[in-house]
Amino acid sequence: MRFLHTSDWHLGRGLHRVSLLAAQEAFVDHLVRTVRSERVEAVLVAGDVYDRAVPPLPAVELFDEALHRLAALGVPTVMISGNHDSPRRLGVGSRLLHRAGVHLRTDPAGCGTPVLLADAHGPVACYGLPYLEPALVRDELGAARTAHADVLGAAMGRVRADLAARPAATRSVVLAHAFVTGGRPCDSERDITVGGAAAVPASVFDGVDYVALGHLHGCQRITGRVRYSGSPLAYSFSEAAHRKSMWLVDLDAGGGVHAERLDCPVPRPLARLRGRLADLLEDPALEAHTGSWVEATLTDAARPADPMARLAARFPHALSLLFDPEERPGGPGRSYAERLRGRTDREIAEDFVTHVRAGRGPDEDERHVLRDAFDSVRVTGARTEGAA
Repeated sequence: MRFLHTSDWHLGRGLHRVSLLAAQEAFVDHLVRTVRSERVEAVLVAGDVYDRAVPPLPAVELFDEALHRLAALGVPTVMISGNHDSPRRLGVGSRLLHRAGVHLRTDPAGCGTPVLLADAHGPVACYGLPYLEPALVRDELGAARTAHADVLGAAMGRVRADLAARPAATRSVVLAHAFVTGGRPCDSERDITVGGAAAVPASVFDGVDYVALGHLHGCQRITGRVRYSGSPLAYSFSEAAHRKSMWLVDLDAGGGVHAERLDCPVPRPLARLRGRLADLLEDPALEAHTGSWVEATLTDAARPADPMARLAARFPHALSLLFDPEERPGGPGRSYAERLRGRTDREIAEDFVTHVRAGRGPDEDERHVLRDAFDSVRVTGARTEGAA
C-alpha cells in the first residue's frame, strides 16, 4: 500500500508579519497533484492541522477545500489532532466525513479502533493516536503516571490488543503526535514539556509496521519504521536549513517499508545573516539573498541608526532584526531575552525562586509544587477551551 505522510500544516499561521495563506494554498494544490500523480492509496496527516484552537476563517475555508479535494480523489485520508488543534472543533462532522473517506481521529478513547484499509496484499489497520495531554487522558487510558511516555504506552497497549485479535497477515500503521527521543526540534514548535516528561522512546511503537509522526517541523527518520514528515512550510527562521518535504511510503506484503522524500514548494527561501550593518549592506556575496526572507543579527558595538530601513533597502523581504554586539558597552552581559531563550516556563519559575532567595533554588518538594501548579493551569485552560 502506498501512503503519503504529511503533518504540521499549521493553517492560519504566518511568518513574522507575512501571511502564509497563499503558500498554504499552494501546498494543498501540490498535495492533491502528488496524490494523483504518485497513485497514492491513502493520505496520513499527523496532527497540527491548524495553528491554534480557534483558527481564522480563511484557514477553516482552506481546510474545508482540502478535505473536499481529497475526498473527490477517492483516496482515504486519516488525520489526527495535534497539540495546536482543538480536538473537539477539528472532530466536528467526523462521522459524516467518514462516509466520504476522510477519517478524523481526535478522541483518545478511539486509539484502539483502526481505520481498516486494504490493497491487493490484504488488510492494513491504520490507528490514529491524537495528541495525548497526560493530565487529561491518564485516567481514561489507565496510564501508570502522568507522563507522555506512559499515556502513549497505554494507547499503544490498546493498539496491540486490537491488532492481536486480527488476522496474522494484517499490516499496521500508527499516526501519533509526540516528541520522540532522537528527534531534532526547532523554535517554532510549541513546548509540550509541561504535563510530564516530553520525550518518549521510539520503542513505545514496537510491533507496528510504520509510524507516521507529527510535531517536529524537520523531516527526519528516527528508525526505518518511525519517521517525522515535518511541516510543509518554514514557520520560523530556525527552519532556514530545512528541506521541506513529505514521505511517500510503500508498505509491501510483508510489512516492509520503502520511503522516499518528495519536496514541497518553497514560497521564498529563508536566510539568517549576521554581521555589522555596514558589512551586510556592502558584502557582494550576500546578493543571493536579496529575494529571501531575511533575519539579520547585527553585531555592531553600538546600535546603528534606522537599521531596519537600511536593511530593507538591500533586502526588501527582511522580516526580523536582532542585536548581538560583539563588544558590549559597559562590559559583557546578556539581555533578558537571551537569558530566557530556550528555557521552559518551569525553569524560568525556578530561576525566579533562586533569584529572590539570594541564590538558594527550590528543593525537590518545591519543584513538585511548581510542576503541579503549571499542570493545573494547563489542564484548566485545555478544559475551558474544550467546553467553548
